[in-house]
Amino acid sequence: MDHEFWHARWERKETGFHQKSVNHYLHEHWPDLTGPEKNQVLVPLCGKSHDLWWLHDRGHAILGVELSSIACKDFFEEAGEKAMVTPGSPFTRFRHDDTLELWCGDFFQLSPADVNNVGWVYDRAALIALPPSMRRRYASHLSAILPERCGMLLITLDYDGSEMTGPPFNVTDNEVYELFSDDFTVERLRQENMAKDDPFAKRKGLGGAKESVFRLHKR
Repeated sequence: MDHEFWHARWERKETGFHQKSVNHYLHEHWPDLTGPEKNQVLVPLCGKSHDLWWLHDRGHAILGVELSSIACKDFFEEAGEKAMVTPGSPFTRFRHDDTLELWCGDFFQLSPADVNNVGWVYDRAALIALPPSMRRRYASHLSAILPERCGMLLITLDYDGSEMTGPPFNVTDNEVYELFSDDFTVERLRQENMAKDDPFAKRKGLGGAKESVFRLHKR
């Protein structure tokens, strides 16, 4: 999956992965994970997710990273907000204020200096957006750039691969441990069957799909 695949998806408005409301796992688990601390939150492959505004409204500085400029523009326009756009390489920066930025570019170009102040990572749709061949690279890159003791809330989806070809891809709990346990403590907080009447499950004809919620901390 190259960059053009995702650019084409956004151009054709094939964004069924975009949730129209705040993710309920984020809403339920985030306060217990972070407590009163208001660290900067990194959101990889963030799209135009409403989750970023939810986190920002609760006092967190937000660094979203997204490949598509369409997604970055839509994120602000659909919220009725404006952003200062600063072209650059490797990232064009969309800045709403001093505490909310979307960086448009390749996530794998992030350096340790870029995320030096990040205390948490929120991944609802990044890992599951990547094919198996890229997931190891993603986990290794996070390990390489994140500060020590950085935490992470990770949400995954697991389903019978014969029922659908991703993205989103099926990621088993065992794979999460295999990808991250060398450099992170990994704890599964929750696993639930996806409701049969879930719009995504109905549209894709999935049966028995499961969602898992993990808490990770970099050692």
